[in-house]
Amino acid sequence: MTKLLINGSKGRMGQMLVACAARNPSLEVVAQADLGDDLASMLDRCDVVIDFSFHDSTPAVAELCGAWNKGLVIGTTGHSADEKQRILAVTAQIPVVWASNYSTGVNTLFWLTRKAAEILGTGFDLEVVEMHHRLKKDAPSGTAATLAEILAEVRGQQIREVLRHGREGIVGERTDAEIGMHSMRGGDVVGDHTVVFAANGERVELSHRASSRETFANGALRAAEWVKGRKPGLFDMQDVLGLKQVSRPPA
Repeated sequence: MTKLLINGSKGRMGQMLVACAARNPSLEVVAQADLGDDLASMLDRCDVVIDFSFHDSTPAVAELCGAWNKGLVIGTTGHSADEKQRILAVTAQIPVVWASNYSTGVNTLFWLTRKAAEILGTGFDLEVVEMHHRLKKDAPSGTAATLAEILAEVRGQQIREVLRHGREGIVGERTDAEIGMHSMRGGDVVGDHTVVFAANGERVELSHRASSRETFANGALRAAEWVKGRKPGLFDMQDVLGLKQVSRPPA
């Protein structure tokens, strides 16, 4: 039995995590926390903390988990460079699963994107398109950023040098090096992501569309079961699913 503390339990994902965990006999939610609650007073009851609160809260959550020797699953995105460094420091003390997306399907998309980029080579133009609900606060999504990072990594590029956010006006011809990024917001879209490989005469598109947050919740719960009892270190869903050997921070 894995005992869980859900942080951010009043949010959409927090509520979904609690509901999905209730249907899994190997999991028990022993505590729920949200803004203003005393997280430290609840940590002695759990094995793993799942944090779906806010990006600026996650570093303090991670440091508390480090002090209490609790595994951590991070579901927040949009972290600043300083926030990332504070979280990374804790991975020397505890095991942390940190992913931009916990869907099994999206992580398959990550794997397929890497393979397609390796196979197709440099003769294809690369574009990433994502759409989310109108209430999403950050753009691009963490998932879209990860997809762009994968593309740049395969090509040996620095993402900050090649990423192009949308286009407006007389921008000139598209360069061979750039990776286009396009974020759409509207309605109640849970999450759509498409990677476009476009060349003269042909186009390859890899897409994933989520219709329910349940897929993300079940993935995060799977990560929580996996991380319990692991040695300290940084992991992501590619590790949880056995799709890769080396982890890196999400974009």
